[in-house]
Amino acid sequence: MLSKNSIKYIQSLQHKKFRDEYNVFVAEGPKLVNELLNTHSFVCRNVFAVEEWVDMLNDATKLSLGSKLEVVLDFELAKIASFATPNNVVAVFEKKIINDSYQPKGRITLLLDDIQDPGNFGTIIRTADWFGITHIVCSNNTVDMYNSKVVQSTMASLARVNVIYTDLTSWMLKNVGVKKYATTLNGNPLGNVKGIKEAMIIIGNEANGISEAVLQLADENITIPKWGQAESLNAAVATGIILHAFKQ
Repeated sequence: MLSKNSIKYIQSLQHKKFRDEYNVFVAEGPKLVNELLNTHSFVCRNVFAVEEWVDMLNDATKLSLGSKLEVVLDFELAKIASFATPNNVVAVFEKKIINDSYQPKGRITLLLDDIQDPGNFGTIIRTADWFGITHIVCSNNTVDMYNSKVVQSTMASLARVNVIYTDLTSWMLKNVGVKKYATTLNGNPLGNVKGIKEAMIIIGNEANGISEAVLQLADENITIPKWGQAESLNAAVATGIILHAFKQ
């Protein structure tokens, strides 16, 4: 039986304050948990799972988890899962240690200016992974990368993409020499930008776009041409289109 303290502890991890305090985050569901275990990018603290999931583990994984693995009943899992329908397993992992001395020279780097929607952010991380982008630099007001909805949306790409939080304008000023492209509604059509191997691509807030302070540091504004009547594109969708164009 899960103790009251264990339930309270895991439930508390839905809040950034406690994730920061304990330096851990929660992942849910067989596919996500299995992938995070297999990447070995995160240290696993605990796994709480129903017997059905445990029976599907290979002997090596069971052995490596040892006492970290605890079999629970469905109603117990429901108490610690953040989603409406619990999905067999909830795991607690330590946060990844990221070297914040990252140098963008010779690479394409995504810069996120106050992205707020967890689903958008998770999808951006997953998209970056698809296109081989290894680092995303975020403003301090961007949603927490370890928010449960972000973690779920990344589909384990969180293990392969490093996310750095910082004062975005200060970071941009320190890293001169790499061209900075701001995604805006009015700029150079994206079709004119191809085969770029070194760049900073700035994606703005879903409602307000790129802040004026960050926009002033951009070298060039770029735009995805519009043929229809939609007011704007989803930030994650725009990121995918832009990365595809830059990689061509």
